[in-house]
Amino acid sequence: MLPNGKGADLRFSYAKGVGEGMVLFRFIHAADLHLDSPFRGLSKLPEPLREQVRESTFRALDRLVELAVQEQVDFLLISGDVYDAKDRSLRAQLRFQQALEALAGHEIPVFVIHGNHDPMKDGYAAKLNLPETVCVFGCDAVESRVIRNKEGTALCRISGISFAHAAVTENLSYGFRPWEDGLYHVGMLHTNVDGDPQHDNYAPCSLQDLTVRGVDYWALGHVHTRQVMREQPWVVYPGNAQGRHIRETGARGCYLVQVSDTGDTDLTFHSLDAVRWLAQAVSIAGMETEQQLKDALEEAVEAAREAAEGRTAIVRLVLTGRGPLHTVLQRAGSKTELASGLRESEQRLGGSRIVWVEAIDDRTGIAADRGELAAKPGFLGDLLRFAEEAGEDRVRLLSFASEALVPMESHPQLAPLLRGIPAEELAEWLREAEELALEALADGLTKTETGWKE
Repeated sequence: MLPNGKGADLRFSYAKGVGEGMVLFRFIHAADLHLDSPFRGLSKLPEPLREQVRESTFRALDRLVELAVQEQVDFLLISGDVYDAKDRSLRAQLRFQQALEALAGHEIPVFVIHGNHDPMKDGYAAKLNLPETVCVFGCDAVESRVIRNKEGTALCRISGISFAHAAVTENLSYGFRPWEDGLYHVGMLHTNVDGDPQHDNYAPCSLQDLTVRGVDYWALGHVHTRQVMREQPWVVYPGNAQGRHIRETGARGCYLVQVSDTGDTDLTFHSLDAVRWLAQAVSIAGMETEQQLKDALEEAVEAAREAAEGRTAIVRLVLTGRGPLHTVLQRAGSKTELASGLRESEQRLGGSRIVWVEAIDDRTGIAADRGELAAKPGFLGDLLRFAEEAGEDRVRLLSFASEALVPMESHPQLAPLLRGIPAEELAEWLREAEELALEALADGLTKTETGWKE
């Protein structure tokens, strides 16, 4: 393992060539491998499929190594959360060691930082030897290295810092600084930029904080949805390498980054996931029969198979729209029976491109014109307008939910479940409550040529 240095310690730069002109180089930016993630809540999966899911984080790691070798990159970055828990499994650590050794065999250096899931000073870490081509940045201060090609020419500078403990609340970006050595500067940081509400607000910083640190490419980790937040300087989340539940849908992987001799930067996304999580919407609008619904669900399964690009897929089918089939879907067990039928069909087909229906989520409504009802004066119109306004304003939604849930907060069993509920889930609760009210009150409405009347 490469020696760790602090600040201006350039032991890895060999003090030769610093300040030389940049040459073309390529690297891979990955993060959030979460090796050996437990994948809870999948007990209903058939054993062969469950084993695929359990192995998926390791298979994504294998694909990462294969990509690095195939593309002959100059180095690989892993920006935190290599492991899923601070008490990392020995299995995960051995598999990661094997991956690093494989990369070392192809003379590909690897730079690693640790994040909130695998902090350096907490939990269990096995005493394993890592190849000399691996640099794990420490957690006491930002450290910096200059990386060179096989001819000894300086390619770029890489700086980074790991989490010491799981809950880092200080802004770690303050430790990065300009070097003014003419080298392209890559910064590795596990952070929540601008307070993404979907993730814990660890090592928080602002986008503005990152733009003034003399870094050309911020190789970030922590946020699991890939996004390029800014160009020049580049501020990039590659997302996680393997989706782990239904809230992590779509292709997951890493970025292949190419930097020209003028500093121009080009990013290409490469998927690494072995199992793909998907959500497919199916509208019941215009449907009259259960056969039409069955046909539409089967079409959605085929669409998921195509979107999985040859992988095993786990899909949630989301029923939307308004129509007479809404009443059918309210019958006890109907959604479970539909899902079971689709699963049985997949099992009969067999093959490697299985699409497993994780659940059918019913978001349908009665055959009523909601917009027309919301525009009417009276209690129902007021209720629908309020629900719409609260659903569109996050601050108002949180305030309303806080007030509405007060009676349950004194209940010893319910209170812990009410803490930290995501705004998206509260919005769904509001939508469901609105639909229940609409369904209950609609019994007293009749449709006339001029509209709905109570």
